[in-house]
Amino acid sequence: MYANSSRYVGLLFMTPALLFVAVFVFYPLGQLVYTSMTDASLLGGGKFVGLENYAKAFSDRGFWRSLWFTVSYTLYITPVLMGLGFLAALLTTENTRLKQVTRGAIFLPVVIGLASSSFIWLWLFDQQVGLFNRLLVDIGILDKPLVWFRSAELGQLAVIISVTWKIVGFGMILMVAGIQSIGDDLIEAAMIDGASYWQRVRRIILPLAARSILLATLISAIGSMLAFDQFYIMTSGAPRGQTFTSVYWIYQNSFVYFKLGYGSALSLILMVIIMAGAAVQIALTSRKGRS
Repeated sequence: MYANSSRYVGLLFMTPALLFVAVFVFYPLGQLVYTSMTDASLLGGGKFVGLENYAKAFSDRGFWRSLWFTVSYTLYITPVLMGLGFLAALLTTENTRLKQVTRGAIFLPVVIGLASSSFIWLWLFDQQVGLFNRLLVDIGILDKPLVWFRSAELGQLAVIISVTWKIVGFGMILMVAGIQSIGDDLIEAAMIDGASYWQRVRRIILPLAARSILLATLISAIGSMLAFDQFYIMTSGAPRGQTFTSVYWIYQNSFVYFKLGYGSALSLILMVIIMAGAAVQIALTSRKGRS
């Protein structure tokens, strides 16, 4: 009798959260699925077309080109963010005053809006007045200022630099939390046994902080696959649409070409791809942790 009443009390406490998920997650998701099966326009109307939008997506070269560009961007930026974030976490783990200040300085750009930081870096990369070009010319790396957004490669590099400056502190904080959760006795025992600093990092810190590193990697990879603001502001898809990300292409179809039904289908395809990638990453990491 007591167990049943406790169960009902637990369900009662869960009710607000379940209602929130139902109203703000499942209902919009259901609407998205239905809209993806129509030829709805942003201007209104639309009839049921079944799976026509999905069939069209598989022959849409623009969508697959944007998806490949998004994947390449993710593969480039995720190791950069994780590597620099982990190094920053190692350098600032101890709670001394100097390291706390350093940690705060690295984390500070995270609180700046992505659109605001993109506008800042767009100005910094400007060919005529940008400080970044001027610095590279003054130290002799460049002979003359670069037009950063004239090619897809340079445009992508500029975005990676700007996003790294803004986001690296977030992964650092997650990894600092994981490293600080490791008991001091383990580190001290390894030091007594003669383990060098990098041996302690490789054999103690990395395995025991693996969950935090996985979380930071997942958040970074998913965020990169959903990249939009930085490319919309800094490259605008130039040159010739070569820097369209998947979300940017979905935005173009939904709100520029008014193909809301088709944009909904592309959104669901992208969601499935991201979920599949996240599941594979979790499975591989879990298998490696058990071996």
